[in-house]
Amino acid sequence: MKQGIAKYQIGQVVRHRIFPFRGVIFDVDPEYANTEEWWNSIPAEVRPTREQPFYHLLAENDETEYVAYVSEQNLVPDDSGTPLRHPQITQIFEAADPGRYRPKAIVAH
Repeated sequence: MKQGIAKYQIGQVVRHRIFPFRGVIFDVDPEYANTEEWWNSIPAEVRPTREQPFYHLLAENDETEYVAYVSEQNLVPDDSGTPLRHPQITQIFEAADPGRYRPKAIVAH
């Protein structure tokens, strides 16, 4: 099975192609790596293929903030430059250029 090369990067702000939410990418799976139950909960007519990158997002819509798991085919860059309000962003990222966040350095000894 051929694994996809990720089109988007950690720290990049993206939005969903169909649904009204956006978020910052904090992790990438080279192909589907969630549960079978989650997979089957997606209506078959809009279910993406498994053989593509899937992105973990700190996501938000007009009502709430949450973590989302989205296929690459359903994402587009968010070029609005509007900062995200998700409360976990400051735990993982620092602001960089508009539309992008930079992962915080991890100090270990």
